[in-house]
Amino acid sequence: MDHDIIISGGGIAGLTAAAAFGTAGFDVLCVDPAPPVTTRDAEGSDLRTTAFLQPARDFLDAAGLWERLAPHAMPLDTMRIIDAGGVEPVARVSRDFESTDISDLPFGWNLPNWLLRREMAARLDKMETVAFLPGMAATGLFTRTGEARVSLSNGQTRRARLVIAADGRNSPMREAAGIAVKTNRFGQKALAFAVTHPIPHGNVSTEIHRSGGPFTLVPLPDFDGRPSSAVVWMEEGPKAAALMELDETAFEAAMSERSTYLLGPLTLASRRTLWPIIAQHADTLYGERLALVAEAAHVVPPIGAQGLNMSLKDMSVLLDLATARPGALGDVDMLSAYHRARILDIRARVAGITLLNRTSMQSAQAMRDLRAAGITALHGVAPVRRALMQLGLGARGSDRS
Repeated sequence: MDHDIIISGGGIAGLTAAAAFGTAGFDVLCVDPAPPVTTRDAEGSDLRTTAFLQPARDFLDAAGLWERLAPHAMPLDTMRIIDAGGVEPVARVSRDFESTDISDLPFGWNLPNWLLRREMAARLDKMETVAFLPGMAATGLFTRTGEARVSLSNGQTRRARLVIAADGRNSPMREAAGIAVKTNRFGQKALAFAVTHPIPHGNVSTEIHRSGGPFTLVPLPDFDGRPSSAVVWMEEGPKAAALMELDETAFEAAMSERSTYLLGPLTLASRRTLWPIIAQHADTLYGERLALVAEAAHVVPPIGAQGLNMSLKDMSVLLDLATARPGALGDVDMLSAYHRARILDIRARVAGITLLNRTSMQSAQAMRDLRAAGITALHGVAPVRRALMQLGLGARGSDRS
């Protein structure tokens, strides 16, 4: 056997999986068709950010990643929900969800995706148990009861006991295994970029709801001596495309208005990128010698920092099963146990975030008024508020460690 595990996909999920399984002592090959873009201003860099919620920290620490990430991480102490769905684009309902209600820790920590790739790739480079081959694609999959054979774009074939598909929403490995997906399309796209602003963010992550989808401001470290935030601005597809075409002055005026001037006038501090929004989940999380994780298994709109944190839960469950019975790595009992452990939570979260997104898209005034009333009601009952926060973290109880 060439490797214990072959990971298809070298994005954040694939790199995290490689570090986690390699740290646990498995021989891992991770491949991706494109080298990771690891500088902020390079063409093709991913200007989105990832908020790692509380349960993710221990997993990243065990994988040897957190010590590299912690110096760059911006804590998220408060989650603020604003409804600006009145006649004028101004905040009419604002409610804060404080991490101190449930924990001594922040809700999570925010990092730019390009920086995550840089630090994770550097970690893999120092690991004897992991080979990371950027610029190499997994192009084919052939499985038997006892092994998987993965064809690579250089013409080689590598053998492994388990293949992990972390190769995105259009996963080649998932398609090779014939696993179907269910997809919801919203007619939405998201603009992602960075801004500076005169008012400090105070480690508050803010979702502002009006119509078309949320406008989300997530804290970043200061940039060029000014407070800075990452923005994800979800809109109906044609409106998002039109915003991309605005000149910088007009775009800054539009985004400042959409932000309700919460942090003062916003100044663009990066180029703009555009991303499609869908919700999707696979019919099953495994095939013969194959496990689906991350966007190969599920895709959600960027609401509540759920996407990658669901992915890390996938990996945590899979790793626990692998280390409990290393000799059974990749067999049908292990993979079916993985499916059973994750599928109900995945489907519930995909359905829940889909509903939240459709609610945020509403343009009818009556529906926007109902949304505002709902935010007020959910925040106003302390036990409900705490339960929602714990549910969002993926935890059943508080973590005061």
